[in-house]
Amino acid sequence: MTFFAPNRRWIGRGAALALALTVAWSGAVAAEPAPGDTVVAARAAWAARDGARLNTLRQSFDAQHPLASWVDYWALNLRLAEATQSELNAFYERWSGSYVEDRLRNDWLLELGRRRDWGNFRRDVAGFKMQDDREVVCYSLLAEHSAGGDVQQAARSAWLAQRDGDEGCNALATTLYQARVLRDEDLWLKLRLSFEGNRARAIRQTAALLPPATARAIAELQDQPERYLKRHGGSLGRTQTELSALALLRLVAQNPDEALPDVKRWAPRLTPELRAWVWAQMGRSSAQRLQDEAADHFERALQLHPQEQPLNWSADTLGWAARAALRAEQGRGHPELLLKAIERMRPEEQREPHWQYWRARALLQRAPAGEAGAAQRQQAQAVLRELASPLTFYGQLALDDLKLPPTLPAAPAALRPAELRQAAAQPGLQRALALIQLGLRNEGVREWNFSLRGMDDRALRAAAQLACDRAVWDRCINTSERTRQEVDLAQRFPLPLRQEVVAAADRAGVDPAFVYGLIRQESRFILDARSHVGASGLMQVMPETARWTARKLGLDYAPELLNQRDFNLRVGTGYLSLVLADFGGAQALAAAAYNAGPNRPRRWRDGPVLDAAVWTENIPFSETRDYVKKVLVNASIYAHILGRDGTRLRERLGQSVGPRQNAAPQPDRDLP
Repeated sequence: MTFFAPNRRWIGRGAALALALTVAWSGAVAAEPAPGDTVVAARAAWAARDGARLNTLRQSFDAQHPLASWVDYWALNLRLAEATQSELNAFYERWSGSYVEDRLRNDWLLELGRRRDWGNFRRDVAGFKMQDDREVVCYSLLAEHSAGGDVQQAARSAWLAQRDGDEGCNALATTLYQARVLRDEDLWLKLRLSFEGNRARAIRQTAALLPPATARAIAELQDQPERYLKRHGGSLGRTQTELSALALLRLVAQNPDEALPDVKRWAPRLTPELRAWVWAQMGRSSAQRLQDEAADHFERALQLHPQEQPLNWSADTLGWAARAALRAEQGRGHPELLLKAIERMRPEEQREPHWQYWRARALLQRAPAGEAGAAQRQQAQAVLRELASPLTFYGQLALDDLKLPPTLPAAPAALRPAELRQAAAQPGLQRALALIQLGLRNEGVREWNFSLRGMDDRALRAAAQLACDRAVWDRCINTSERTRQEVDLAQRFPLPLRQEVVAAADRAGVDPAFVYGLIRQESRFILDARSHVGASGLMQVMPETARWTARKLGLDYAPELLNQRDFNLRVGTGYLSLVLADFGGAQALAAAAYNAGPNRPRRWRDGPVLDAAVWTENIPFSETRDYVKKVLVNASIYAHILGRDGTRLRERLGQSVGPRQNAAPQPDRDLP
């Protein structure tokens, strides 16, 4: 239950204790602390930047303990700014092949980049296994440039793809701009993308590369775009037209309806490319507000864009062009616009299942009747057959379109004892489980995922089973989901606390499969899961929601009860029952309400009656959109496993979503 808070992180009780220890150290360590207590204390000292305390703990810690590598890591990480390459080399040798070796190598590469120590950087980066840090990529390109390499294309791509400003990518851009490898048009494109995403640091860093007067104008138009346009909107020249386009974007993002007169007035004075981009932003902002005009704005933008120039629109803008096309014409859709938007996406985005599915639907919609459209229909059906799967949202929709049953895959061959023993003996997995048991879930998850690299399906299933047997359900599920051929549904869709969950669901009058589908998405069955906005427990209930629901159910409430299993299930299923009742039993709307609060889906359902899948694809919040899809497909699979009704996704999704009927009860405005 997020109400809407993206980028959720879970914090276990042990980790919360470790963080509490960062506030102050009020005395000496007990004479003989348990090793686990020392590890938690070391993590807390690292978080508090207390090097003296951390060094004392490290010196007293058994170097042969399985978690000694982490204590060693925290100690050296804390003083990287003064460390030497020889110290790092000794650490690499001491903990060779471990996650912390690669983690510290990542940290050290960033430090070497800041020092511009390209000799040691080139030697160290060759051993970096994760290769998942964009700032390291930028420093690598800067190192290559310093050695005379041609990095123009790779550097431009890496810098434009950078979402938030960082020192490494900013240093790369600064150096290459000064060397005339990056050009003014690259800076303006970066600014447009950063303005779209409202990325303040990236805007500041890019603006700083331009002349001071231009940087000041960018700051001004961010705060007062309308005033800027009145003063400068009619000015000519590349700089002024780029600035005017950015000012128009700010107005459009605030309110596209109110911005429309300004767009009509100032956009004709822009270059054709910028004019098209501004109208695309009108479309994007309107589409996110579910306005009917969005498709018209996008169609106008595509017509205005010069054919000979690349379409430098963000993936988010093109995605909203496709969604606007789905909603267009009172829900009948605009297949031509949809196909144009998908065709202009990058190849990797076109291959995403949701765009493959909607492309196939558009092809079917446009296919002429009879023999003339046979080839197009066959093409679309081939795409649907490729997508068809009972395990995914669009896979189930494809099965439904093909009129095929959602038959679950058969259980794979049982794991052999030797395979299970090998997983249990894997040092990285052992360390990960030990860290998770101590409440250091973030570190444990990273260690676990690093240890899975290179595993085949059988090894992944064995690792997943190790987590299942320890009731570490998030690692059980996530690890099993990595397999490609062998699908073990008992691991991917486990039934922890079956008696308790089913009893709570039945008592609340809610489908247990729906409850299981929601818990699997909310907490992955972590009893003490807590989001960064305060949602807690199995069903991730917000404190105020729990208090309100408990009062409604006649239960006593206290904050400490939220992580108590039975209370969390009781108020979670009770609240879900009330949400379902408020939305007339519509599970897609109820799932959206559980994640984003009930008022938002009440607004999102207004407008034309839409196919329920189109409505879901147009949910304005990406987290809620993904959440609804996953909860419903989870529930359909759990219905199979539990032997309940609702095994087809369409049974849960429904055929259509539209405004609340006049005869329906009025919404419960007290529902939190």
